[in-house]
Amino acid sequence: MADKALLTLADIEQAAGQLAGQIIATPTIPAPMLSETLGCPLWLKLENLQYTSSFKVRGATLAMAALEPAQKKRGVITMSAGNHAQAVAFRASQMGIPATIVMPKQTPFAKVNRTRSFGPKIVLEGRNLNECEDTVQQLMAEQGLALIHPYDNLEVIRGQGTVGLEILAAVPELECLVVPIGGGGLIGGIAVAAKALNPKIRIIGVEAELYPSMSQTLAGQPVQCGGETLAEGIAVKAPGQLTRDLASRYVDEILLVSEAQLEWAVGALVEQQRVIAEGAGAAGIAAIRAHSGLFAGQKTGVVICGGNIDTRLLASILTRNMVSDGRMVRLRIDISDEPGMLAAIASAISDCGGNVVEVYHQRLFYNVPAKLAKIDVVIDTRGPDHVQEIRSALINKGFKVAMIDEQSD
Repeated sequence: MADKALLTLADIEQAAGQLAGQIIATPTIPAPMLSETLGCPLWLKLENLQYTSSFKVRGATLAMAALEPAQKKRGVITMSAGNHAQAVAFRASQMGIPATIVMPKQTPFAKVNRTRSFGPKIVLEGRNLNECEDTVQQLMAEQGLALIHPYDNLEVIRGQGTVGLEILAAVPELECLVVPIGGGGLIGGIAVAAKALNPKIRIIGVEAELYPSMSQTLAGQPVQCGGETLAEGIAVKAPGQLTRDLASRYVDEILLVSEAQLEWAVGALVEQQRVIAEGAGAAGIAAIRAHSGLFAGQKTGVVICGGNIDTRLLASILTRNMVSDGRMVRLRIDISDEPGMLAAIASAISDCGGNVVEVYHQRLFYNVPAKLAKIDVVIDTRGPDHVQEIRSALINKGFKVAMIDEQSD
């Protein structure tokens, strides 16, 4: 390999040769509906379709292949919020290497269970990757295990860089490439490859607002991170030394996204492109929506870096997005407690094309007179204008109607 102080295009091309036949050459697809929504021609690199549903298997494979035979026999260890954990466990199982995975305690059940299915020893410790490090160091010393670092490892970075080769091979005319940043291994490797192949391309990193560790580090600011984020895959409190050096040299800008923007992006990928992404995987889409002026009209590629999202969380996000968009609402309707009231309400909603999802008929727990009641109706709608149509129809029938957020519960 080349001088380890500098990663080159040749290093990443060599990595692509080593990985041939061991990874999935995931597709880079146009995203017409999202392109229209976001105002730029958009292509998605679907690493959520990779082995273990994330890009991580690329780097993990190279890092373990580089170990000496005696070390492979003793085993490997890593710390990960889930995607790197699954990749190491998956490839270690195939290579016959014992693996120990240290994961933050709050890692989603889906990621823990999928990692465990590959047969490694699982240790749950700390609230984020950096809090796992003491446990990792202790186990390495006690058992002689080799650390497969999730990002600050040149072999790992080389492997992740092959994503960039594939994107530029598919869409060489890209003007912007948007990549999520956790520890920085993915964007570091991609940026080296992309800038070598197309020096004019803009490399844009994306961090969760709660974990802006790379942008703060590069700005020379104290790193201040913390909190529960939908993008736990990029919730890293300290980037690596190798990765910060690569980001400083090759990354043009780093954008931050809020939790609400991440939620919208996860939902938009499902609804508009039928692509399932975890929070970190959707971060690039969130950034384009939040900073649309930077991308307007620009041919833009986005790395959908992972798809390991808990199904209950995904269902909740989709429902919350419907509520925020006005496509699902709850109306509170005052009625007299007499026969035919519920039928009249249902008729008014039905005549407008609304779909009743749930009905709550309260006589006892709201502060209403004995001969009155309140009905809460959850309705599927086409959007805010449709909601107003339904509300007007109910008012015209003599009902007092309020949106649930217009008054206290």
